[in-house]
Amino acid sequence: MHFVKAKGILSAKNGMNIYRGCTHGCIYCDSRSECYGMKHAFEDVEVKENALELLEDTLRRKRAKCMIGTGSMSDPYMPLEQRLGMTRKALEIVQRYGFGFTLITKSPSVLRDLNLLQAVNQKAKCVVQMTLTACDDALCKIIEPNVAPTRERFTALKTLHEAGIPTVVWLTPILPFITDTKENIEGILNRCIEAKVRGIICFGMGVTLRAGNREYFYKKLDAHFPGLKKTYIKIYGDSYSVMSPHNTELMSVFRRTCKAHGIEHNVGKIFKYLNNLENTQQKQLELF
Repeated sequence: MHFVKAKGILSAKNGMNIYRGCTHGCIYCDSRSECYGMKHAFEDVEVKENALELLEDTLRRKRAKCMIGTGSMSDPYMPLEQRLGMTRKALEIVQRYGFGFTLITKSPSVLRDLNLLQAVNQKAKCVVQMTLTACDDALCKIIEPNVAPTRERFTALKTLHEAGIPTVVWLTPILPFITDTKENIEGILNRCIEAKVRGIICFGMGVTLRAGNREYFYKKLDAHFPGLKKTYIKIYGDSYSVMSPHNTELMSVFRRTCKAHGIEHNVGKIFKYLNNLENTQQKQLELF
């Protein structure tokens, strides 16, 4: 890792990334794409050393409370967070100023900060978003090698629910000819049902590929799924959107299961819930 001085910390939509780059090693990661203009090696994580000062100064000057988000580009609970603790300190600042908070992670390490998540939720609103892509742990360790297996993330989701923290699952990406099976999708959905998640975000059963992440993805396909790269090139070429040939069937399973168990799956409604800070817990419930 290396440290830099940042000029600002919050985006126009109140999102932040204290870290830039990642060590999870997920074979499909869109954040590797060249369009994001990262000038350093992806695994050489950039740490915004003045992020906390910038965050406190920004929240102090904000006139209206809102939701603060993190994790859209880099997981806030990478292993280096255990040493640096910057995500936890950011949570402390958010809680102190009475703002809401939501984060996206693949790590059960989020439970380290359960007391702070609860404090934020009691004062405003806190939502934890967890990515699940492969029900089978052995397959999970191939496509997401340096991160906790699905069963540990599932346990974290249950713990969060029991602690009163609402959760949302990202069921994305789904890799054609690897994780696009009915067994995999139903396995993940069954875990979501048991963990009582509030919503599941899914943009379709597929993955996005573009310059930067496509090359890395194909390299990993050669290493773990010999011959599959040729199939991808033949069917998809240089397409950005790479959808499973089973998309229609699997999306039907997804929608039917969510509806049967009262899990929100309308992406627009979920994003509205994640981005809006309501005044009461009842208003949170009404969005679902």
